Amino acid sequence: MGVLEDKARARTFYKYLSRVYDTVNPLVWNEEMRDEALDRTGIEQGDRVLDVGCGTGFGTEGLLQHTDDVHGLDQSVHQLEKAWAKFGKTDQVKFYRGDAERLPFADNSFDHYWSSGSIEYWPSPVDAIEEARRVTKPGGTVLIVGPDEPSNSLFHKIADAIMLFYDADEADRMFSEAGFPEREHVVMQANPGSPRAIVTIATVPEE
Repeated sequence: MGVLEDKARARTFYKYLSRVYDTVNPLVWNEEMRDEALDRTGIEQGDRVLDVGCGTGFGTEGLLQHTDDVHGLDQSVHQLEKAWAKFGKTDQVKFYRGDAERLPFADNSFDHYWSSGSIEYWPSPVDAIEEARRVTKPGGTVLIVGPDEPSNSLFHKIADAIMLFYDADEADRMFSEAGFPEREHVVMQANPGSPRAIVTIATVPEE
């Protein structure tokens, strides 16, 4: 388990990262990548969508271009404060402080589930993906964005010591264990040489 796959350490990390997150994030995950991923979800106006690990609201902002029923959840109060300043005061988004592995929602509560830049901090990613399936209606999509595994062996060792990095095979294993028979993986990159993101889009099986 990487250093930041501990919830307390991750909260401390984001206490400081939240100050510069909106400046740093586009170097790895920019609007063009986000919008391309969103186009794969099939989200339509009126759909109820959960944004897990919403952070300062970068993904939330994109979701609001597709539907006006967006709910953001994060474990970091510092990240949520930033997101609230953008969207909460106007009631555009309902925010919750919570854990991806124990979502405070009933079964089949949402039409779609979105999470970008959060899975790398989950101590038990399969448990969290199972939670995504639980709260999303049958036929809905679950889209999760995480850091693609570095190809360089030294970088790979360093990366894994910090947080979760994974490739398409590992994503396939995790989503299969979590009960998703249908899934696809797309690797995206902001610029040549920049860290790659792996986007997994899965469909909740019909009951």
